[in-house]
Amino acid sequence: MDDLDIFQFNEQYFRPSKLTAINIKDFDYTFFDKYWNEDYNKINLPSSFFTSPENTLINYFSILREASMISKGGCGSIGNSLAPYPISYNFLTEDFKKRVNYKSYIRYFNDIGHINLIKLNKLYNTNSSSNYRYFFEVETIEPSVNGNTSFAYYYGFIDLTLDGENYKISDIDIRGEDFLCAPYHGWSHNAELYVDTTYGSWCHLIKERHSTEKDGYTKNIYVTGTDGKEYKFQFVQLTNGTDVQVNQFVKNSSGNFVPTIIDVNKCLPRFKRFTRYIKCPFKFR
Repeated sequence: MDDLDIFQFNEQYFRPSKLTAINIKDFDYTFFDKYWNEDYNKINLPSSFFTSPENTLINYFSILREASMISKGGCGSIGNSLAPYPISYNFLTEDFKKRVNYKSYIRYFNDIGHINLIKLNKLYNTNSSSNYRYFFEVETIEPSVNGNTSFAYYYGFIDLTLDGENYKISDIDIRGEDFLCAPYHGWSHNAELYVDTTYGSWCHLIKERHSTEKDGYTKNIYVTGTDGKEYKFQFVQLTNGTDVQVNQFVKNSSGNFVPTIIDVNKCLPRFKRFTRYIKCPFKFR
C-alpha cells in the first residue's frame, strides 16, 4: 500500500459501485493500537470526533470500514480484526447502550467484512426538534453461501442526539436491499408511481404533478396540490433501483420550501393501512 493512499486503496479493491465512498478518514494501526486491549467501558474518545452529526457519522463508519468478519470469509486475516467494535460502540448514547448491550452489538456485524458508506442525507421532516435524523446507504462485503465473498447493500435511518457537547448515535434502523423486488414488484419502489398512488389516489392531494428533477441519486418531485399549495417530495434512489422517500416540503408564503409531515396512512381506512415490505435482517433495537 506504499504507492496508494487510503482513498485509492479503498476504491481499487473494495468498490463495485460508481459512487465514491464517504467514510474514508484514515484511522491507521497507531489509532487502533491505543485501544487494542482496552475494555469498551473504559474507552474515552476525543470530543473532536463528535463536533457535528455528520462528523460523528463519518468517523463512526470510517472506524468500522475495515472491521473483520467474525465468521469465515476472505483469504486469511483481513482488515482491522475486532478492534473497531469496542471503539465504535462508544459512539452510541448511554440510553442506546442500555437497549443494545455490547455482545448484541457485535453480533450485528457477524457476517460483514468491509463497509463503505455511499449515501448520507439529512432528514428535515422529523417529529423531534432535539434529534438529528439521517438516511444512509452502505455497501458491504460478506461471505456467501458458495464459500466466497460477495457484495450486499443496506440502507436505513440513524438518529443522533446532542449529549452534552457531543453528537452521539441514539438509534439505528437498518434494512437489507433485495435486487429482485424493484424490477418485478410494484409501484412502491418507484418515486413517481409512489407519489401518484399515495398523495394522489389515497390523499387526493395532487392537482398536477410536474417533471421530476434528478440530481445524482436524489429525485425531487414537485406537485401542485388540490389545496392550492406547492409541494416537493424528495427521494433517494438505492443501488438496487428502489426510490425511498426521505423528505417532504411545502412552499410557504415567502416562496421557500419548508419541511412538512404528511402521513399517507391517515388517508386510508385503518384496515387498509400501508406497510411497505422490506427485508430487515437486523435492527439495532
